[in-house]
Amino acid sequence: MAHAVLGVATRGASTPGFWDWSFDPPLVLVVDLALLYWYGSRRSSSPSRTNPQRRLRHACFYGGLAVLLIALASPLERLSEQLFWAHMLQHILLLVVAPPLIVLARPWVRLWRALGLEARRSLAHGFMHGRLSWLRRLSSKLGRPLPSFTLFCGVVLAWHVPLLFDATLHSEVLHALEHTLFFACALMFWKQVIDSPPLHAPLSELQRIVYLIGAMVVMWVLAVVLALAPHPLYGAYAQQASRPGGISALADQQIAAGIMWVPGSIPLVILLFVYLNRWLAPTRAPIRPRQPGTVGAPTRALVSND
Repeated sequence: MAHAVLGVATRGASTPGFWDWSFDPPLVLVVDLALLYWYGSRRSSSPSRTNPQRRLRHACFYGGLAVLLIALASPLERLSEQLFWAHMLQHILLLVVAPPLIVLARPWVRLWRALGLEARRSLAHGFMHGRLSWLRRLSSKLGRPLPSFTLFCGVVLAWHVPLLFDATLHSEVLHALEHTLFFACALMFWKQVIDSPPLHAPLSELQRIVYLIGAMVVMWVLAVVLALAPHPLYGAYAQQASRPGGISALADQQIAAGIMWVPGSIPLVILLFVYLNRWLAPTRAPIRPRQPGTVGAPTRALVSND
């Protein structure tokens, strides 16, 4: 009996082991996406499946799915219930690691090809003229640069408001909604600065630079607030009797701020320097925004083998 009581009392502070993986819906969804992508790739009519660029895109897609698994199904998920910095690491993986990898992979046509012909016809008709046409109109409006930027920054800031953040730790539904919005809005954000045929980023190189800097500033402001707060902001973590590693709630919060500030900025900084180099290089033709009504490039991408 004494051992049982001790086990219950210390369970919250025990560190999850490598074997503590979860078999919740996120794992099933990631596996399904991997299978769809693999099947769509097998149905490709391309004669050169070993093309280095194509292999790199495959690596990006499967790498992005692996990051999703680490964020949502690995022991990190259990650790995030005890440590704020682990929860912040989840957010960084969902915001600035998995989404750009998947956008770089250009998986859209392959995922589409994995569906049967009748399913594709039915979905296409539904999106164009049927019950799903509202979703096409909504995605067309929200998928533009300004709405995508606003949504990305808005969900980052809103879900870190203490009242809402603490609510996610007591509700599985809210927690799942939080992670879904992070990933979905991040996909829309990264699509604005990374070409992912048949989706094309509409911004010029200078606009992409400003876009990335704006997102970094928002994340840095949140990191500074967390780092300089004189007391823990999130009651769900502050009220824990003990934490893995024996750190205090305030130290936990400051580590989380550092994760958002430094690792969270790395993907943005890498892409920022890429576009700075292209913008300043005199021999490169600048990226020009695609004018409304031009359908040549997207149309060619839709019928290509990628």
